[in-house]
Amino acid sequence: MKKVAISACLLGEKCRYDATDNKNEILLEQLKDAQLIPFCPEDFAFGSPRPTMDLVRTQQEDKALSNLTGEDLSGPITEYARLFFDRHSKLDLFIGKDRSPSCGVCSARLYDEKQNLFSSKEAGLMTKEAKKRNIRCVDAEDFKGSI
Repeated sequence: MKKVAISACLLGEKCRYDATDNKNEILLEQLKDAQLIPFCPEDFAFGSPRPTMDLVRTQQEDKALSNLTGEDLSGPITEYARLFFDRHSKLDLFIGKDRSPSCGVCSARLYDEKQNLFSSKEAGLMTKEAKKRNIRCVDAEDFKGSI
C-alpha cells in the first residue's frame, strides 16, 4: 500500500486559518487505496483559527511572516516538518494544499519585504523539507490520480 502524506484540510479537518476545511472528495476517491498520513504544521503550531501568514523573501531566506504582527513564524513550521518526515521516512508522495505558505508545492505566493508579489509558483516551507528528502510532491489541484 502506497503511503501518502496529505494536507489535513483536504481530508476535511477544520485546520485552515479560519477553522474551515478544503475537503476534496474527488481527490480522496483517487486515493482510496493509499494509506493517508495527514499533516498541518500551521494548526499544530498556532491552532485554528489563526492570523494569516505570507511567504516573504528576506535577505537571509524565505520566511513565513504573520500578516497581523509581522512576526517570523518559520521556526515552528520547519521544526514540525523535520519531525514529521523523520517519523514518516518511507513516503511515496506528498500532497500539499495549493497556494499554502506551508504546504503549497509549486503555487505558494512569495512576496518581497515591501509586500509586492515576487512569484506565485513557489514551494511552501514544509514542502521545501519534503523536496530536500527527495519525496515526490504535488499540489492537490494538480494531482491526476497516479502515485
